[in-house]
Amino acid sequence: MSDNSHQMPDTALQHVLARWRQADPTNDRAAAVVRETFDQLYDGQHTGRYRWDQLYKTEKTHFGTLLEINLRREFRDVIDDGVLLDYRIVGFDIDCKYSQKDGGWMIPPEAFGELLLVGTADDAAGTWSLGMVRASEDHLRSSRNRDNKTQLNPAGRQAIRWLARDAALPPNVLLALPRDTIDRIFAPRSGQARLNELLRLATNRRIGRNTIATVAQQDDYMKRVRSNGGSRSALAVEGYVIPGGDYEVHRELARSLGAAVPAPGEVVSLRIVPADPGDSNVVELDGKYWRLARDDEPITVPAPLLPDTRRQKPIS
Repeated sequence: MSDNSHQMPDTALQHVLARWRQADPTNDRAAAVVRETFDQLYDGQHTGRYRWDQLYKTEKTHFGTLLEINLRREFRDVIDDGVLLDYRIVGFDIDCKYSQKDGGWMIPPEAFGELLLVGTADDAAGTWSLGMVRASEDHLRSSRNRDNKTQLNPAGRQAIRWLARDAALPPNVLLALPRDTIDRIFAPRSGQARLNELLRLATNRRIGRNTIATVAQQDDYMKRVRSNGGSRSALAVEGYVIPGGDYEVHRELARSLGAAVPAPGEVVSLRIVPADPGDSNVVELDGKYWRLARDDEPITVPAPLLPDTRRQKPIS
C-alpha cells in the first residue's frame, strides 16, 4: 500500500459499511448479538451468574471468539467466510477484533493493511461499540509484541468509522438493581418464588428471557411467568399485570399506561389500580379503567386479565 493511500477514499471500506448499515440500519441486530454473547458466557440458567466480574479469566478471554461466531451467525445475509481473515463482506476480507478495553485490539500481521471490524462492550455501563477501520501502516503503532501483533495508534483510532458508539445495550436488569433487592430476589429456594420476587421488585423495567432464566434456574423458565400457576396468576392478587413483548396488544397496553415497553422476548411487570376514564395514561381491561399505581399506593383490587393473544401472531 502506498504512503498516500490514507488520502484516497477507501472505497472497499465504504462499500462494506454501506452493506452493513443496509442490513442493520437501527443497530438492533448487532446490539442483540452483544447482549446474547454476554448472556451466553454468564450461562445464568445453570450458574445464576449475571455480572462480568463473576466470570473466570479464561471465560472473559473467550468473549471475542464467541462474539465473532455470533455475529457471523446473525449476519449470514451479509457475512461470508473470509479467505485469509475472519469474514468476507461484499468481496472484501475483514478481521473481527474485540477488546474489553476500548482501543485495546491486538492486530496480527496477516491483517496489516486489511479492513478490521472492531468492537468493545461494557455490561455494567450498558454500552457497546462497533466500527470499521483500515489497518494501514499509518494507522498502526510501530511497536510489536512477541507475536508481531500491534495496536491502532491515535490516528488509527480516530479513523474508525463507527456503526455504533457507546450505544445502549438491551438491558441486564439485575445489574441495575440495588444489592439488597438482589439479595431478596435470590433468597427463596424455589425458582418460582425467586421469579415472583423479581417481578414484584423490578417493576416498570424491561426484563429479558435471560434474566428470567438466571433467576428461575429451571428449564421451563418462561412457563413460570405465565398464568395457570405462574407469576401472572400469583401476583394478580397483588395488583400486578405482566405484559410480554412478543405480542403487539401487550406492547400497546404498556405504551398506553406510559410504562416501559417490552421488546420481543421480554416482559414488564406493572402494578396497576382502578382509574377514572379522564385520568391520563389509562387502559380499559375487563370493562374497567386502570392506571399505574404510585409506589406507596395500596392495592385493594386484584389486577385484571391481560388481553387475549391467542388470535394474534407473535412478533418475530
